[in-house]
Amino acid sequence: MPRIEQMFAFICEDRGPDDEGVVAAPFGNQVLPLVGADIERVESLKPIVQSVADKLRKKVKIVVFSKREEVGLIEPRTFISPI
Repeated sequence: MPRIEQMFAFICEDRGPDDEGVVAAPFGNQVLPLVGADIERVESLKPIVQSVADKLRKKVKIVVFSKREEVGLIEPRTFISPI
């Protein structure tokens, strides 16, 4: 996979015009945010987002964030066997 240089997100108004949230949808027993790193993923999520917009009765915006800045790193833990 190529390096991710931008992220697309589906967002909608939450509690007021200056309060937004990322739209999420249930997948199995989880709720996942609807985001993608390329326009193909965005297109594939549109039917799900349309359903969420219908249920929430809210407009959903598609936004792109295009400035990559790494702000942290989470390293895997090393587990030592107790035996």
